[in-house]
Order: sequence, then structure tokens, then C-alpha cells
Amino acid sequence: MPPEPLTQDRILEATEDVLRRFGPAKATVVDVARALGVSHGSVYRHFGSKAALREAVTERWLDQSHAALSAIASTDTPAERRLRDWLTALFAAKRRKAGDDPELFATYMVLVGENSSTVERHIETMISQIAGIIETGVSQGEFTATDPRLTARAVWDATNRFHDPAYAAEWSQPGIDDAFGTVCGLVLRGLHG
Repeated sequence: MPPEPLTQDRILEATEDVLRRFGPAKATVVDVARALGVSHGSVYRHFGSKAALREAVTERWLDQSHAALSAIASTDTPAERRLRDWLTALFAAKRRKAGDDPELFATYMVLVGENSSTVERHIETMISQIAGIIETGVSQGEFTATDPRLTARAVWDATNRFHDPAYAAEWSQPGIDDAFGTVCGLVLRGLHG
């Protein structure tokens, strides 16, 4: 049987495994190549540098939530319910990432710090999804917002405790679900003007 072709996805999966095992300080492109059974030059043909590989892994990690959240944002349910569902799904996804694989989550925290432009793109995607929900709510008379984009940023900032990885240690504490529900309720009431 011929060997499986070397693809960017295979390299990124192997990189995640290597990062999980060795951590970001010790993981090398040679380790990734060894895990794939190829030369490090083969990895460099897909990713021009170690930094590019680390940025791609970070982007892949952040992008995993985009599709599911986009599906929620584009439903035809009332905007208030849609926004609550979107915020709830975001919080659940972040909690899962932090709780299911804490070693890899810690590694990603280091990588996110190295790749601020990737994080900025991720945040812009998230805010755009929120803005779309708010725009629909305004057009259907559910919400009042003079600038949906600015309001979306305010919603993002107001709910920061429930999606910013800096708060991950709080996500498993007693009362966090009640705190989330309270903040969510305040945000949604505020959108009704």
C-alpha cells in the first residue's frame, strides 16, 4: 500500500500531537517530521518556517469554532434566542477545549500569544457573526442599536469572562453557569433598549 500523501492537515494534526507531548518550548519541526515519517524538508515545503507552522496550528485551533457558530448565527430563529444560543455555544466550546485537553490548551495559550494577527482575525470573525445577529434583530424590531458593529464589539467585551482563555481557570468553578446566565440576560435586555 502506498504511503499516505503528506498534506497540510496531516502535518497540523502531527504538530498538535508533538506540541501535546513536548510543549511549545521543546517541540521542533524535526519532531513533527519524525512523527510523520518524513524529512523535515518535506514539512518545510508545506510551511516555510517553524513560525508559519505554529501560526497555522493556532489558526486551525481558533477556526474550529467558526463553522458551528456561523450555523447558529445564520438560523432564522428570533435574534434574541439566536444570540443567546451563539454565546452559550461559544462558552461551551471554550470550556471543552480547556477541560478536555489541558496540556494542549496551555500550549495554545503560548501560541496565541505569539500570533496576535491570527487572534485579531478570529475576533473579527466572531464580532462579525454577532453583528449579523444584531442587524437582523434591529431589522425585525427585536433590538435597538444605532451601530450594530459597535454594539457587537460591546457584546463581545461584556462576555469576555466566558470566552477569553485568560479566564479558563474560572470556567469550572461553582456558580459560573449562573454568572454566565446573568451576564447574558443583562446583554440581551440592553439590546432591547
